[in-house]
Amino acid sequence: MSSSIIIIFAVVVFTAGYIFYGGYLARKFKLDKLRETPAHTMQDNIDYVPARWPVLFGHHFASIAGAAPIIGPVTAAVFGWVPVLLWILIGSVFLGAVHDFTSLVASVRHKSKSIGKVIEEYIGHTGKQLFLIFAWSTLILVIAAFVILVAKTFIATPEVATSSGLFLVLAIAFGFGVYRANVHLGIATLIGVALLIFCIWMGLAFPATLSSNGQTAQQGWTWIILAYIFVASVTPVWILLQPRDYLNSFMLYMILIAAFAGILVKNPAVHMPAFTGFVRPGMGSMFPILFVTVACGAISGFHSLVASGTTAKQLDKEPDARKIGYGAMLVEGLLAVIALIAAVTLLPAQYKEFFPVGGKANPIGLFATSVGGFMSALGIPQKAAITFAAMAISAFALTSLDTATRLGRFIFQEFFKSDHDSKARSVLTNRFVATFFTVIPGGLLALTGQYQAIWPIFGSANQLLAALALLAGSVWLAKLKEKNTFLVIPMLFMFAVTLSALVVLIVSKVKIIFRFFSMGEHPAQMGIMGTAFLLFIAVLLFIVAIILVVQAAKSLKRS
Repeated sequence: MSSSIIIIFAVVVFTAGYIFYGGYLARKFKLDKLRETPAHTMQDNIDYVPARWPVLFGHHFASIAGAAPIIGPVTAAVFGWVPVLLWILIGSVFLGAVHDFTSLVASVRHKSKSIGKVIEEYIGHTGKQLFLIFAWSTLILVIAAFVILVAKTFIATPEVATSSGLFLVLAIAFGFGVYRANVHLGIATLIGVALLIFCIWMGLAFPATLSSNGQTAQQGWTWIILAYIFVASVTPVWILLQPRDYLNSFMLYMILIAAFAGILVKNPAVHMPAFTGFVRPGMGSMFPILFVTVACGAISGFHSLVASGTTAKQLDKEPDARKIGYGAMLVEGLLAVIALIAAVTLLPAQYKEFFPVGGKANPIGLFATSVGGFMSALGIPQKAAITFAAMAISAFALTSLDTATRLGRFIFQEFFKSDHDSKARSVLTNRFVATFFTVIPGGLLALTGQYQAIWPIFGSANQLLAALALLAGSVWLAKLKEKNTFLVIPMLFMFAVTLSALVVLIVSKVKIIFRFFSMGEHPAQMGIMGTAFLLFIAVLLFIVAIILVVQAAKSLKRS
């Protein structure tokens, strides 16, 4: 099979999905350009700030993309390229984009509050509090997994560390230029993109290293990244979040365009089998493991938190929701397809170098190396191409990191917010305190350095969060006497997938703990305390999800 055929077919599917299904949903939601959004009616110049749709698209896309749509398809490729490709295409068009679009519109129609607020209005206060616990726990896993990935990327490719640091300074200057000096957006963009390329060149010339000792460097970068996401979470969005994500989006566009063109020019052959079987050693059964492994490449609950957290507070006009909510997910689906091609065009022996049996997986290294090879077909030096691809991934992950931290802060504040304020509540809803209590547990997990142990439960929790967001949307439309079949079917499927995956994960962790106490066999990755903590989170998420489903059913029955 030719890789160029795969990528062209994916573009056709996504384009048709946006035009036809995206248009159908826009009509269902009755988007009105004259209806004022909360970004205008509740503007505070900290979180509620209207943004032009290209700027907001950049923030939303950069936040949701992260490293997950790269890691997921690359890891799931062991099942064969056909099932992974089909899930990315079908999942993005009919599940993921629908989920994101609905979450954004539902939030905007409820004063840009979180999906938890929607649940409170239609299911009840207890349901809302349970959802907030679930969402906050998931964000802790996001922070832990992505801090580890970024730290490892900085160690493996120190050029990226330099470029990323310089890029943050550039983003702040861009924000002050556009929002305070009133520099025209087009002119600022041209200058910003040129300086972005300069940042990459500076990284190649002056790579940043903390220590020759890998463990010391890992911990050093972890602490630096944790400090950064704390500051980024409490800073007004116009200073860092909006400008950084807007400029980040151009890096995403460049890597997508360059990889797409490189695939067409080089046209590497697919070497991995179309299908390798329903069960794979080290992975388990294709159902449900493939669906939670691909994660953000097809559907992601994290997207509902971004859509109803930061994006909804910046939406300028309601019709922009289709471009941002539905369109950005399809672009992420294209990124997932490119990641899949990067994996399956390697020879099996080359793939195993990045995924050694019993060793540490390196999906980011695989993606950067393969995409660098595609880009070299365009005449770009391969070393520069690999560095650029690695920097793009770290930029995705950093964006997701500080967005996740800000969302965790929102959710923590919302959980403790009440009409009956007290001194304790005023302290806990303070944005600095809420950020601190969000960063600390994620940081403690990150300091274990074992993303392989965290990723499976993150995938399961993330996809279950998507099912809960679809549940909230379904109840919202049902209360409005609107048809909701386009949400109910994806919701039921995602509940089946994710609850099954959590059961598998719980059983595996129980077996590890049983072997530790009965035979003294020590866990290979996170130690017994880390394993027990992940088991606790898995059980908690499973119980919370079941309770929310039961409460939603009772609410619908009452209505």
